[in-house]
Amino acid sequence: MGALSHCDSFSQFDKSKLLKLAKLYKYDFDDSDLIDLEGQFEIFYHSCIKDEHFTTLKRISELSRLMLSTGKHRSYHLINKLLKLALILPVATASVGICFSKMKLLKTDLRNKIDDEFLNDALFCYVETEALVKVENEKIMKWFQKIFARR
Repeated sequence: MGALSHCDSFSQFDKSKLLKLAKLYKYDFDDSDLIDLEGQFEIFYHSCIKDEHFTTLKRISELSRLMLSTGKHRSYHLINKLLKLALILPVATASVGICFSKMKLLKTDLRNKIDDEFLNDALFCYVETEALVKVENEKIMKWFQKIFARR
């Protein structure tokens, strides 16, 4: 469950979950940033707990939008950065999971000797099917014919 889920409100905000998330982003938050982030959370929470705009929030995306509209993203830049990372995390992990599941389909026991270059090319074709649909078969055939004609 997230720091703010569908059933939670800002008054039940769980900063410890977001602080744990910040520790996972070692390249984005060094040790001093983590200390500053904790301080920013304390000040931010106490400045917003009585604001009716913030007390009705149900999701992190709503919190992020409200921070932008009120200008609080400038004062609490580390919180804003963490919220952005929290919002893209499900998308990032899903796309990596999709790639690994498609790689598992391509690289079976019968085909485990596929070299990395061929595997990358095959995965690209398998993952990026929407982009490849736009490429005309005739153009691909002509491109291959030109390659073999040069040899």
